[in-house]
Amino acid sequence: MLQPISKNTRPLGRLFIVLLATSLVAACAANNTVSSAEIYDPQEESNRKVHEFNRKVDSAIFRPVSNGYGEGVHEDVRLIVSNFSDHLSLPADIVNNLLQGDLKGAGSNSFRLVFNTLFGLGGIADPSEAIHIPRRKTDFGETFHVWGMKEGAYVELPLLGPSTERDAMGTILDFTLDPVSALLPNPEKYIGTAANVADRMGDRYELRGTIDSVLYESADSYSQARILYLQNRRFELGVSSEDAYLDPYDDPYSE
Repeated sequence: MLQPISKNTRPLGRLFIVLLATSLVAACAANNTVSSAEIYDPQEESNRKVHEFNRKVDSAIFRPVSNGYGEGVHEDVRLIVSNFSDHLSLPADIVNNLLQGDLKGAGSNSFRLVFNTLFGLGGIADPSEAIHIPRRKTDFGETFHVWGMKEGAYVELPLLGPSTERDAMGTILDFTLDPVSALLPNPEKYIGTAANVADRMGDRYELRGTIDSVLYESADSYSQARILYLQNRRFELGVSSEDAYLDPYDDPYSE
């Protein structure tokens, strides 16, 4: 049975384990099932091999580490880590807001960055939430979508899990062009990465019932993860399934 999701949980969707849980929650909210006809997965055989590798990594590393983190670290400390991780990702959000022409989102995220830095002890607290300043979380995958790029084929990435060709390209840029990592010297540039990983372990712990159900109790965890990811991502981007992907072998002029 799936465990209920805590209202304080904030899954961010980049590690394989968190993507699955985030997809399931948002997919249920969307109530819009993706059919097999709306899935373009020409590399399913190799994707399934990567999926099995990811399951083994989760079983051997992510699940026990996250359980140890969740049981050994107090909830308040985990919240501080989550706040700090979110805070350090705001500069990247702002860059993508601007690239998307989302000036309102860029303004809101910029305010949060400054306000939480000054009054949230460098981002470990989130006073912006108390005054109802929303966060506009985004990424380069969404930027590519706004620019008109189709999602392409479904892919499963080692450790990172469900994705598409478009989002995989976006993930590379998310990592390589992160303003915090680019501007800070060694070893300070890795503080954000460490906080991010710890935050994901906290999410894995909070969502352990849902994640374990998808990964280990499904008849076909690969198919379920694929459907949930595509359903959630398309819902996030506000696109219909039939307009989501582009098969490069399709003839656009065929009837």
